[in-house]
Amino acid sequence: MTGSSPSLSAEQSRSAVLAFALLRGAVAAGLGVGSTAVLVLALWISSPVSDSSPGGALHAAAGLWLLAHGAELIRADTLSGVPAPVGLVPLLLAVVPVWLAHRAARDVLVPEEGRPVPSAAEAFAMVVTGYLLVGAAVAYYGRGGPLSVHPPSLLFPAALVVAGAAAAGVWTAAGRPVGPPPSWAPVSLHEALARGRFREHAGTACRTAAAGVSVLLGGGALLVAVALMWHAHPAQQSFVQLAGDWAGRVSVFLLALVLVPNAAVWGAAYGLGPGFALGTASTVTPLAFSGRPALPGFPLLAALPAEGPGTVLNWSAVAVPVAAGVTVAWFTVRRAAPPGAAREDAWSPRETALVAGLAAVGCGAGTAVLAAAAGGPLGTRALAEFGPVWWLTGAAALAWTALLGVPGALLLRAWRLREPGASMDGEGEAPGNPRPVPVPVPAPVSVSAQASAPAPVHEEARRESHGSDRRWWQWSGRRGGGAAAGAAPGSEADAAPAGAPAPRPAAVASAPVAPPAARASAPDRGEGFEPYDFLPTDPWHERTARPDGAGPSGNG
Repeated sequence: MTGSSPSLSAEQSRSAVLAFALLRGAVAAGLGVGSTAVLVLALWISSPVSDSSPGGALHAAAGLWLLAHGAELIRADTLSGVPAPVGLVPLLLAVVPVWLAHRAARDVLVPEEGRPVPSAAEAFAMVVTGYLLVGAAVAYYGRGGPLSVHPPSLLFPAALVVAGAAAAGVWTAAGRPVGPPPSWAPVSLHEALARGRFREHAGTACRTAAAGVSVLLGGGALLVAVALMWHAHPAQQSFVQLAGDWAGRVSVFLLALVLVPNAAVWGAAYGLGPGFALGTASTVTPLAFSGRPALPGFPLLAALPAEGPGTVLNWSAVAVPVAAGVTVAWFTVRRAAPPGAAREDAWSPRETALVAGLAAVGCGAGTAVLAAAAGGPLGTRALAEFGPVWWLTGAAALAWTALLGVPGALLLRAWRLREPGASMDGEGEAPGNPRPVPVPVPAPVSVSAQASAPAPVHEEARRESHGSDRRWWQWSGRRGGGAAAGAAPGSEADAAPAGAPAPRPAAVASAPVAPPAARASAPDRGEGFEPYDFLPTDPWHERTARPDGAGPSGNG
């Protein structure tokens, strides 16, 4: 019955898998919408005074979820009556939908028992389609609310963000491979990717660029924290004025929390030099705070410097890009000339400079993308430009990291390779790693070495009496003249007449053959030592060693 049970055909199984991938994308979008709606409704319920209905809270939640994807919202309720755009995306709020889309695409490609796995292209297409279908429904629902979406922004950048997160999930499920380029790519690119050296350089450049961007963001966050501490009283006053009850204060605190990554990017742009705009008529840089800013009341904006020319404290923000440049140089040299590496194993100066330059390009590109995402319009006139200018910030990051990272990497490389074993101690040993003591190995003793050993006295006397040049160690393994050619001198085999086999003592015949190490040390045992271990062990000798056998059969 098991063998004849109905089963899905190949086409039905494939359709079920694609439907499952579509459902996973829709579920990921639903989870993002649901989490945002729960948070907004909780704040609305806890507020003692509310001028909106539950429907208005749900419309606001839909708008916030779309804003987290980069979509631009239109705020209809303004003092002037003119709808105003809202394009400033809270970066911390965007982490949730991006992670959900990434996980949905990754989990679809995880093999499970009883379910076939779709191809990477099918998984990507179905997950993105399911996610965008839910996004379109949410945008349609929120079109009549206080925060409606600007339709062109649903395609760019909202759909692009979802597609990028899903593509990263598919790549992660495949093991993050660096596969071959497409067939239309140049042959030189195919050859370069086939070399392990190119992969090592590319991986080092990517990691170094990520480290440089991280240092810029960390330095920007440190600048914001120091400025908030310096202007703690104005920030507190702004926080209290925005909300009088606890529900409002919690809302302001959460809004400031999701904007902390934006503030870190702004601080990095300030340290790099271009600064950021506070409207169309004001710019804040370390050199000066110029223009007339259009500032809404908000705690994070209380950390702005005083208007007018910059002071030494403002100029000290240049330490942020300097630290990023030093980081690029350090991470490059970690792979170019690691501690303890020989000169021939280190990268050449050209390779080191090239990787540091590529890392600087990556750092500039990453900083430009973050600057574009951290800013946006908050109005139509004075607040049409709010935040750093992405191309100026990216160019400044590229210039700082390239001008400091490339020469710094070359100098660090030259310092580590200034002399052979420069990273070791005076005798060429790494610190803390003592040189291993060589273990003496006994040299193999050949037959010629045994020949040089002094022969016993009775051996010399017998040789002189016989007047023979035959040596006892010369044995060819054959019998000649009816005598054992390999018999030891002085034994009964020498005294036997020609043609008659000499009897061999049983003790000698039954003695085991000594290993080479024992034979090598045999001359040290004394003058009475006889090297019987060199006697042949053919069947003739075995028969003569028996008590009842006097030689080969037929001769005795």
